[in-house]
Amino acid sequence: MEKSFYMKEALKEAYKAYNKKETPIGAVVVKNEEIIGRGHNLTETLNDCTAHAEILAIREAAENLGGWRLIDCDLYVTMEPCIMCSGAIVNSRIKKLIIGTKHIKNSYTEKQHEFKINYYENSNVEVSFGVLEEDCSKILQEFFKTLRKK
Repeated sequence: MEKSFYMKEALKEAYKAYNKKETPIGAVVVKNEEIIGRGHNLTETLNDCTAHAEILAIREAAENLGGWRLIDCDLYVTMEPCIMCSGAIVNSRIKKLIIGTKHIKNSYTEKQHEFKINYYENSNVEVSFGVLEEDCSKILQEFFKTLRKK
């Protein structure tokens, strides 16, 4: 299946977060063209700073596979992962990371972006950007625009 199919599934997860007033980021883990893990941000709902979309999708995938090594799995996520999630991605042995939109808004996040890209490369994680980038950016922009109005 095409990358856009799986990113649409990650976007469905992001909308679940949006509807819960959570930062709208969604993720899916794919192995052999089957989604084996899903997640969307639940940090506010669960009062858990680690309840990011990527972490929750990785946890579900590991549970479904019966082990923490997600060998030959791909992770689709609507926005570039944070440093914590980047560590989980590398440690779980994800093979490919497909990102909808980058998270670069200032020089600080630009430096983090460069660090993460080097980290992925050194850990043999293949990274690609821009799958449904406009849709992935749009939901985040809508969310933060609504938040600022309050």
